[in-house]
Amino acid sequence: MPATETPDSRPEIDAALVRRLVDTQFPQWAELPLERVDPAGSDHVIHRLGEEMAVRLPRHTGALGQARKEFAWLPRLAPHLPLAIPVPVAVGEPEFGYPWAWAVSRWLDGDVATVGVLADSSAAAAELAGFLTALQRCTPDDMPTEGTHPDLTAGGLADRDHATRAAIAEVADTFDSTALTAVWDAALNAPGWQRPPVWFHGDFHTGNLLTLDGRLSAVIDFGGLGIGDPACDMTVAFTSMSAASRDVFRSALGVDDATWTRGRGWALTTALNAYTSYADTDPRVAAQTTRQISEALIG
Repeated sequence: MPATETPDSRPEIDAALVRRLVDTQFPQWAELPLERVDPAGSDHVIHRLGEEMAVRLPRHTGALGQARKEFAWLPRLAPHLPLAIPVPVAVGEPEFGYPWAWAVSRWLDGDVATVGVLADSSAAAAELAGFLTALQRCTPDDMPTEGTHPDLTAGGLADRDHATRAAIAEVADTFDSTALTAVWDAALNAPGWQRPPVWFHGDFHTGNLLTLDGRLSAVIDFGGLGIGDPACDMTVAFTSMSAASRDVFRSALGVDDATWTRGRGWALTTALNAYTSYADTDPRVAAQTTRQISEALIG
């Protein structure tokens, strides 16, 4: 059955649609088996295509543009990074009622990282710092300057102020709203990034890390990839680490006080957004975001 636009701009995506898109636009892969991957996150419907590829279709307008952005930049960044990333091999076009561009990428084996595997691992903390260090040092010959590519420009913490304060008020019966407000105010008042703009992942948290045999193996989902202030990538220190491993991460990455303070703000605002949106209906999200909020309060 073809995809159709629904009132909330979320097209219906089923296996028959994905099969038809692949077979029509990429007939060289028409004979490969297709299997849906669940759970696949909130932004994309994902199907494994054969043994070596994955098909990713955006679920909603918030994920638009990711296919073309990742296709343009990930192949250039991948050779410089110490962990595997999902290098795209093709971009599909809207068709059969499905309204947006979609992607075919190399399949990466692994399990989604868990706090149990990462929290107390100094080695994993150092490895994540090494990945971000390598990403920030990437300078492709045609690397754009900050602001020249709107799809590589992320909003700042100030853009999230109203929503974050509303969320703090909403969770006041569950968390210490005074302490949350203090962390948020400190992040907003911290000095901005004073160095040349660098690459950041933009959604660097436990759910976008893969492990094999208990070791980090890959970083996925670069929809938030951008150039500018890397503070948003400090979020991973509060989603996957304990206080001790967080110290190792911060030291290895060489994070200054202002960037760390802004990073705590990013961890807090993203956790609050997810908590107020999904915690009532998804116990897994409730547990993850409760931990993230609590760790952001610790610092």
